[in-house]
Amino acid sequence: MMATDPEHVRNLELEAVIGFNGGVSSGLRVHPDRESLIYPLGCTVIVKNIKSGQQMFMHGHTNNVSCVTVSRTGHYIASGQVNFMGFNADIIIWDYAKKEIYARLQLHKAKVEALVFSPNDKYLVSLGGQDDGSIIVWNVESREAICGSPASAHSTGHCYTIAYSNQSDSIFISAGCGNMRVWELDLSNRKIRPTDCQTGQLKRTVNCIAISEDDSFFFCGTTSGDILKVNPKTKLLNSCGPIKQKFSKGVSSIKVLKTGDILVGSGGGMFTLCSGVNFKTIKKVELEGGVTSIALRGEGHQFFVGTDAAQIYRFSYTDFEPDLISTNHNSAVQDVAFPFGSSELFATCSKGDIRVWYTDTSKELLRITVPNMTCNALDFMQDGRSIFSAWNDGKIRIFTPETGRLILIIHNAHSMGVTAIAGTRDCRRIISGGGEGQIRVWEILQRSYRLVETMKEHKASVNAIKIKSNDKECVTASSDGACIIWDLVRFVRNQMVLANTLFRGVCYHPEEFQIITCGTDRKIGYWEVYDGSAIIELEGSLSGAINGMHVSHDGNHFVTGGDEKLLKVWNYMKGTVSNIGTGHSGSITAIKICCNNKHIISTSADGAVLRWKFPHPPS
Repeated sequence: MMATDPEHVRNLELEAVIGFNGGVSSGLRVHPDRESLIYPLGCTVIVKNIKSGQQMFMHGHTNNVSCVTVSRTGHYIASGQVNFMGFNADIIIWDYAKKEIYARLQLHKAKVEALVFSPNDKYLVSLGGQDDGSIIVWNVESREAICGSPASAHSTGHCYTIAYSNQSDSIFISAGCGNMRVWELDLSNRKIRPTDCQTGQLKRTVNCIAISEDDSFFFCGTTSGDILKVNPKTKLLNSCGPIKQKFSKGVSSIKVLKTGDILVGSGGGMFTLCSGVNFKTIKKVELEGGVTSIALRGEGHQFFVGTDAAQIYRFSYTDFEPDLISTNHNSAVQDVAFPFGSSELFATCSKGDIRVWYTDTSKELLRITVPNMTCNALDFMQDGRSIFSAWNDGKIRIFTPETGRLILIIHNAHSMGVTAIAGTRDCRRIISGGGEGQIRVWEILQRSYRLVETMKEHKASVNAIKIKSNDKECVTASSDGACIIWDLVRFVRNQMVLANTLFRGVCYHPEEFQIITCGTDRKIGYWEVYDGSAIIELEGSLSGAINGMHVSHDGNHFVTGGDEKLLKVWNYMKGTVSNIGTGHSGSITAIKICCNNKHIISTSADGAVLRWKFPHPPS
């Protein structure tokens, strides 16, 4: 049964999003009104007020956003997406004032590589990805294509970027692997005509283009770490540099300032202010992650820089000091946890790190880094003195929550990675589950540990562990289709629940006479703890697995989320959905209600962490 009457299902209020896709080239933009940042996250385009931090979300893409641009007047935003091979990749033009879709343009296949508006907002030029390879000019007013052409000749490589002239509505430039072209739009004949630029013996792959304000030169940043300066009128190379100190890992982003100097971001994370004449470095600073976006605010007195480590920095032209204004996960978030009895902070984990955040402000408080390893699960000890975490290298690591210092490491805890973990109320024991299906009980001593017992029944990875409040019983959910209730005094199986599914999550009801489960069969099961019998089964989602669930502390409600990308709030006794939250653009991986019943935190596979208002505040 799916007991949801659409009449009574309300929308869940989304309060904040922690997330930024730093992998999108030039994805971070500043709106011409100087008040907002525009950037992509998964399938969503976010508009964030720079002063207040308030966010608006523009939903419309069916897959990840691959490029974003803003028109010069600021009336329009355009964004393109990726799609599966053989399918159309949409371009959406958004009306900025109304924050709604103005036009949806479909011609490119598989991916939209880049977008750019003409100086007076009349035209939009789009470049398809390498499986598409065409440039199309669109009329913004009529929302139709004017003309198109292959982006590069067959003898050269793919085209990667486009830029529009600052003065003329009929001239734009494209560049890529071994090609650089100045295009002229002939409106009366509905044609675009390219002229190749001559670079002599130089063979370069261009990542990015910036055009000087008076159109006298354009600068191309290359994968070789140098910059080409080309005259668009003569189509000849003017100069190339720097000769000696090239930019590490290539020039990935470039902008021309009013002064004629250029801002250069490299793939190695170096952000540099260079002379536009001889490319000599004037000022430079190293950032975390390769620079993928540089966005000027106003006249260029202030600029924002986005990196592929999902960080956003703010600089002022005068002091050139980086001010880190936003940090985010740059890969899938695996788990989320609140400290016991507190709602002010929460922790999340992903590949390479654990991060602790302030709930209300979404600011990062602490980052614990373990390079190249993925943290699968984490939780806080009941006394709040430690964070214990499960890692894919088979180790359990325990850290202090204030400083992130490593207190203890349990080597070889499981042979196929540690996949689930839980701590007892007395803070003396940790129970872990592994990829091979074993459940292990560890006694945590002063700076050492002891393996108490190993319980072998599961045949596949253990995905969730929950411990009863008296520490004498626990329930484990596994991909082998079994949920086992264990006696933690005698270390034997009490009950076993079997279903034709890969169980992803399990929760005790606060009164601990029932458990609820979720998994890949999209069902939510209620079970008796006493004898393991099934009570009821609910249809939990229309498509995809349910990956995470959590019961509120009063036991009246629970929340679920999964591959459907929807967050659902359920009434526990009635088994009905009361609220649905839309906002995730990746599969939901984990979900928690904070203990004061004010917020829900959900995490997803695209690296986003979302904070929702819990619709049933404590009475």
